[in-house]
Amino acid sequence: MDKGLKEISDYWKESYSRQVKEYRPFEISAEFARFASMFAPGNSYFYVVNLHNFSLEYISDSVEAFTGKDPGSIDLQDLLEAVLPEEVEILSLKSKVNSDFYTSFVDRKEVLNYKNMFSYRMKDGDNGVRTMLYQAFPLSVLENGSPEHVFCLHTDVSHLKVSSNNGVSFVHMNGGKSYYNVDVSKGKFLIDGSEAASHDLAELLTEREKEIVIEFSKGLSAEQVAKELNLSPHTIKTHRKNILKKSDCTNTTELVAKCLTNGIISPAFI
Repeated sequence: MDKGLKEISDYWKESYSRQVKEYRPFEISAEFARFASMFAPGNSYFYVVNLHNFSLEYISDSVEAFTGKDPGSIDLQDLLEAVLPEEVEILSLKSKVNSDFYTSFVDRKEVLNYKNMFSYRMKDGDNGVRTMLYQAFPLSVLENGSPEHVFCLHTDVSHLKVSSNNGVSFVHMNGGKSYYNVDVSKGKFLIDGSEAASHDLAELLTEREKEIVIEFSKGLSAEQVAKELNLSPHTIKTHRKNILKKSDCTNTTELVAKCLTNGIISPAFI
């Protein structure tokens, strides 16, 4: 294993595994499997990881399309090794920020309410490069507040024409405070390094503006968006100008990336 990847693996074991003293399997019910399958319509794969030893207790068959390997033989190391070498250092920092958030910052009672998400690039089984959106949902939590089982979803967002960035987002799934695009350069969760909840684009943008962003995420021009929504190109360009100002973005590529990590764009259905 690459030195950088080994450092990530060792860090996970140090920060999570030592917290999970006893191995307890996650019970995969038929209902859970059916629910989970909805997350992988062809451009995603998912798995449940046990943080006691980082074993994969369940993995979707769709992972074969990304790795070229049989799902029954894949472990977490295989998935790590698919990450592009130039992404390893920033992935290590993202991992440290995630760990710090769940084990040191957020209250134990709130752990299950947060998902974390970030983007990265990988090389697939055909040597093609894909931009992926990673989302992780804790499924169970220990008495000390550390996550025990985590549902991880990796979605190919290459078609959205966004690049991986250096931020991590922690999204409260029940309307609580979220932390968007947290700076990971220090390797710690720093609340001052996140965009304030008051800047949540889901609240700042109107429904029409969200609709327009989704159309832009498909790679459409202003003229094409206008045709899709039965509006004039001038109206779309005015909306785009207003959206960029609200979101503090300089172009639509940056805008799409920010809306992706803010949950405005659902990549699985684009």
